[in-house]
Amino acid sequence: QVQLVESGGGSVQTGGSLRLGCVTDSFTFSTSSMAWFRQAPGREREGVAVIYENDRSTRYIDDVRGRFTISRDSAKSTVYLQMNNLRPVDTAMYYCAAGARAERPGGRLFGGRYFGYWGQGTQVTVSS
Repeated sequence: QVQLVESGGGSVQTGGSLRLGCVTDSFTFSTSSMAWFRQAPGREREGVAVIYENDRSTRYIDDVRGRFTISRDSAKSTVYLQMNNLRPVDTAMYYCAAGARAERPGGRLFGGRYFGYWGQGTQVTVSS
């Protein structure tokens, strides 16, 4: 069973920075695209950033491009999301996700990949 364990998150003021981390098993890490999603109260869960398993390229939604950076540390089987210049609209529960080859409950498409494994979520709150 694939497990994703997130860390980081918290409360910052506008313009602040946070780094989220997500560790998984080495097989999942090396064979799957990894992504970060977020879900604000009353809104659908949306993909934020993805890093692809094949060439390690990245993709971001327009709202975070230039402020957020997704990266992977192979030695630690960990994917990170560095978030700079945070804004109140970034306030949400952030979820780490790993690609899945078969349909799973709660699965989402993002960046041309299907994500079916999820972490427990970590809260990010940005105050003005």
